[in-house]
Amino acid sequence: MGESGINFLLLPIPMAMINLLGEYDCKLDSKGRLAMPSGIKRQLEEHFHKGFVVNRDIFEKCLVLYPNEEWEKVSGQLSKLNRFVKKNALFIRRFNNGATPVSLDASGRILLPKALMGYAELKKEVKVCGNGERIELWDKDTYAKMLDDDVDFGALSEEVMGDVPPQDE
Repeated sequence: MGESGINFLLLPIPMAMINLLGEYDCKLDSKGRLAMPSGIKRQLEEHFHKGFVVNRDIFEKCLVLYPNEEWEKVSGQLSKLNRFVKKNALFIRRFNNGATPVSLDASGRILLPKALMGYAELKKEVKVCGNGERIELWDKDTYAKMLDDDVDFGALSEEVMGDVPPQDE
């Protein structure tokens, strides 16, 4: 009981959910370093000191930059898979291969691994896109082509989101 006679119940403080937004034009320097855009920096202020993990995207030719606590959530999901099931072991191996811890240097840049840069065909100009709990890194031309893909976005929206109930207010 506190001095005022009130019982204090200490509850765990929920971690703030990361919801990164924005699309930024950036440039890689000659050493493969990417200066993090100020719009992303502002959204991730409390997470920078914890570092990041960069990895290949599963479906697209881009890289994914996970704040460390988000990578830990993904790793937690992977750890629930039974590695004695061949397809699980294969998935875990393929997903984790290339995953690399990175951090910002004193100038706010991340050094991207050359092998991952080659996979995503990153050249000088890079699109940095906040996408929920992660950041996507795209070659500027590849990103433009992806946006131009012949996808009926209306039909896709209906198929994916049509049965999802609205969020309660």
